[in-house]
Amino acid sequence: MSARNNVAPSTITVNLVEGGVVVQYLDGREVFYHGPPEPVTGSIKTPPGKDVHVLVTDPDGVEGVMTYVNDRDTHDDILETTGVGRVILSGDDEEVLYPGVSVSTDAYSIRVEADLSLVDGRVFVFAEDELSEHAYELVPAADESAADESDDTPEQHREDSTA
Repeated sequence: MSARNNVAPSTITVNLVEGGVVVQYLDGREVFYHGPPEPVTGSIKTPPGKDVHVLVTDPDGVEGVMTYVNDRDTHDDILETTGVGRVILSGDDEEVLYPGVSVSTDAYSIRVEADLSLVDGRVFVFAEDELSEHAYELVPAADESAADESDDTPEQHREDSTA
């Protein structure tokens, strides 16, 4: 197998639809990531051995940048024509994908962390292989001060917020 390099991502089209996320590559092809993404606060440690793709969108979710983490199968030229980036991590490397979004290795898993106060948009993480697909969205933690002022129980608050 030939060596693979880091490849910078380009801006690609994104469409947030019911049941998932559609990404349109620069070459016109589309990929559907099944969802809806599970909301996770702060960071996510993906299941071990999965192909990990990180998508950071603009605030409206109509365009963004996607980066494959530790993808050793896709040739550099293909990534460049699709607009998808790649980072290769080894050992205890950590890499900043986008201001406020970083990735690191955690045994056979990938940890994706986001400081959402620095990200002007949304952060999605997709982890998949031949057997399963996982979709996550990194979201801010609930405002604890608002929760302290509320007389509702967490269950009541959750019910009220979904109405």
